[in-house]
Amino acid sequence: MSTDPQTQAPDALLFVASQCPHCPTVLRAMAELVKSGRIRQLQVFNIEQATEEAARHGVRSVPWIRIGPFELTGLYSEQELTQWVERTASPRGQADYLMELITHSQLDEAADFLRRNPLHRQGLVELLGDPATELSVRIGVSALVEELASTDFMATLLPDLIRLTHHEDARIRGDAAHYLALSGDSTVLPELQRLVTDPDAEVREIASEGLASLADTNG
Repeated sequence: MSTDPQTQAPDALLFVASQCPHCPTVLRAMAELVKSGRIRQLQVFNIEQATEEAARHGVRSVPWIRIGPFELTGLYSEQELTQWVERTASPRGQADYLMELITHSQLDEAADFLRRNPLHRQGLVELLGDPATELSVRIGVSALVEELASTDFMATLLPDLIRLTHHEDARIRGDAAHYLALSGDSTVLPELQRLVTDPDAEVREIASEGLASLADTNG
């Protein structure tokens, strides 16, 4: 099956090794995705021969795969790789990738993914704004936002966080209020002041604590 002609198929990169037992399986699957038109172009490197290239991409083990913006390590079937190809076209796909990294305790990789391209924040926003996001993932998201709070990325996230303070789910409003305060940006003061009168007691408490924190931060 070929891709929709209106959708640009992603490029892909693959690192393999001569003695890697899983590399031939992944290589065949990636070649099939190129043949079907799901992947536009595939570059393949042998990590033993392309050490500088591997270091440039931070490759530590193989098979190492990059499909669009997503970096994957290990054995993946053609069906699984096809799913990752499809995910390159939507914010939900970015959310799935972040969730994969978070559930595997790869917060540094998740933070780097967001720093490299702030547009990927839409995946983070998907997780923040979805009431169905599991508690364990929410805890990971919180740790991720805290790690990024002092970076330029946080400024790009503020409009989305402000929007989430209007969410119908009180838990999401409370999380958004907490993250706004973490930003240390005085421009969010009106939003936190509004949330001090939120119908939910926990949201009101988080907003009040956030205002106090911002007051300390900004003197």
